[in-house]
Amino acid sequence: MKQIHPFYELHRDAMEAAMRHRLGLAEAMLRERAHLPDADAIGQEVMDEFETVLTQMPYVGGAASRMSDFIMRLMGFMAISRVLRKHGVPLSVIGEIERESYKAQLLTVSEAERLASGRQFMSPENRTLLREQAAKSATTSHQKEFPDDFVYDFVEPDAGDDFEFGINYRACGFCKFAARHGDKDILPNICGLDFDAYATRGIRLERTQTLAGGASHCDFRFSRLPPD
Repeated sequence: MKQIHPFYELHRDAMEAAMRHRLGLAEAMLRERAHLPDADAIGQEVMDEFETVLTQMPYVGGAASRMSDFIMRLMGFMAISRVLRKHGVPLSVIGEIERESYKAQLLTVSEAERLASGRQFMSPENRTLLREQAAKSATTSHQKEFPDDFVYDFVEPDAGDDFEFGINYRACGFCKFAARHGDKDILPNICGLDFDAYATRGIRLERTQTLAGGASHCDFRFSRLPPD
């Protein structure tokens, strides 16, 4: 039986707790929109499938890589999507349930903490880190060591651009995962989670294309949302 990578094993309890919390937030939607009356049984199926996902999660460098956090926070949605798909729930409904439950989960964090996280992401110090990690991601040695990792470029704004900085993802760990495990049809729902992930931290994300949609890269563009 395939084992969970030691890095993810260290974070397993927290990831499982986050999944249970997310399923609790989705319970009413599972009944009313997915027409699955036994939400408890569905929740157990999802947690069982999440055990499989944990063994499939690619290692991309652990604490040294910013992408490890994305994988740990979002791969659980693969388990939710797989189970709901098996029960015949339309992909559009799966996407709605996932987005709304994820946003509700994000909003359980205090506004002050969320906005502080957003300011840190947009800070000059973090931009320096992003430039460094982007350059590293594109090296042959890094891609050889972590073939399932993301590859991306840091994008500086030109005169007249209305964003503060951007990231072009030329290879995506989620796309690689989905292609390997037969999840390409549910991948766009995972992409759709990005907007609330940033908006709840006071960041506007603009994106016109994705690798999952067949483009050459995902064009993330970031700027600060005006305060309410």
